[in-house]
Amino acid sequence: MKSVLVLSIVSLLFVGAFAQTDKSTQRLAQYNVSSKQLAIKGYDPVAYFVSGKAVEGKPAFATNYQGINYYFASAANRDAFKANPSKYEPQYGGWCAYAMGNDGSKVEVDPETFKIANGKLYLFYNKYFTNTKKSWDKDEAHLMKNADANWAKSFK
Repeated sequence: MKSVLVLSIVSLLFVGAFAQTDKSTQRLAQYNVSSKQLAIKGYDPVAYFVSGKAVEGKPAFATNYQGINYYFASAANRDAFKANPSKYEPQYGGWCAYAMGNDGSKVEVDPETFKIANGKLYLFYNKYFTNTKKSWDKDEAHLMKNADANWAKSFK
């Protein structure tokens, strides 16, 4: 009887570990990360909320959340993120919010082109005379609704 109980517990631990690995793998496949699984090109996701500015993080203040690495400008920012990651993670896996809302495509971003709306962080493409934040601002409600739907579809 004890061996059956021990085997059951080991099996549950294995399944739980596999499920977590599967979730991390899925996130890595969907999120905008570097080859080292670094999000937001190393920018501090908490700084956008605290200072209203894009601030580069430091490897000394790093953490990993569900397979994705984040850098922070300070230990306090790292700790705030650890306490509530969903509050600080960028929307749409860190891909351009406008592109996600426009046609569901995953387009790189400029971490210095961002917006905080409804307590959430949105990032935008801004290169070669194209700043998609300007287009987003013109039709935010519609684009946000489309982006939410397109992002949800990418996990099915």
